[in-house]
Parts: sequence; structure tokens; C-alpha cells
Amino acid sequence: MTLPPGKYTAEEISWFRSIFDSHYESIRSFAYFKTGSVDFADDIVQEVFLKLWSMRGTVRTETVKSLLYTIAGNIIKNHYKHLQVTYNFQRDNSAESPSESADTEVRMEELNQQLQQALASIPEGPREVFLMNRIEELSYTEIADRLGLSVKAIEKRMSEALRVLREKFNYKI
Repeated sequence: MTLPPGKYTAEEISWFRSIFDSHYESIRSFAYFKTGSVDFADDIVQEVFLKLWSMRGTVRTETVKSLLYTIAGNIIKNHYKHLQVTYNFQRDNSAESPSESADTEVRMEELNQQLQQALASIPEGPREVFLMNRIEELSYTEIADRLGLSVKAIEKRMSEALRVLREKFNYKI
């Protein structure tokens, strides 16, 4: 990796080189396991170390490893958030293409009815937990606090809801 042009002390360069040499492969592997793309993992590692270089004056050597993983994780998370926003924008702004079948709306209505029936077949407690988690995007802890139950009870109810849906749709959720 080549440093951006500028005047740097030998200590800065030595510090950066030792961190780069020590952590490059592990950060690259982490990025690869998270993304499944060697090229993207390489891009992430490069960005991680560029950010580290720009923060070099405030970084403590004893916490640099966790900092590198945090930066890499945030870059990956932001990338996927951006992809989701792009996808949603394209989906919302694209007109129905002529290649779509004429019965798409009918199929969507049938699927919606099947989903409603499947949700109705879940017992009340598990259904409530399922909807709070999947629709309201609450964590198990938040649900437990709202319902006055333990997190273990919430996990059990969610497990029951997912079991019922798997049986109805014959698909792992």
C-alpha cells in the first residue's frame, strides 16, 4: 500500500507499516467472509487502512486491532445499506415492464392471503412476538420488556411462530 503524498515522520511510517503487516491478512479474511468477494474485500482493506492513516494521531496501539475490525464492519454495513437504498429506489421508480406477466397482481394478492392465513394460524403469544420482531423490528430484549416476560420466553415464542410458518409454507424462514 502506498501512502498519500505528504511529509511523514519515520515513526509514523514505521508504526503504520507494523500495523499493516500484522493485521492486513486477518482484516482481508474478515471482509471476504462477510462479503464473499475477494475484490471487494481488497477494496475494504484498502479503505480501512486509509481511514486508520487519517486517524493516526488519535489511535491507541493497544486498541488498534478492534478499531480495524470496527472500521471494516462499518464499511461493509454501509455498503449493504447503500445497496438496499438503491434497490428500493429502483423498485419504487420502475414502471411495470411489458415482460411481467399479466397475473402478477393476482398472484401477489393470493400470496398476501396465504400469508394472512398463516399468520392467523399462529397462536396469539407467538404471533405477537413474531410481528413485534419482524414488523416493528424490536429486539428480543425490547419485546421482553414490553410484555413483561423473560428473553427466554420470547425466544420460545418466536421459535414456535417460525415453526408454524415453516410448516405452512414448507420453507425455512
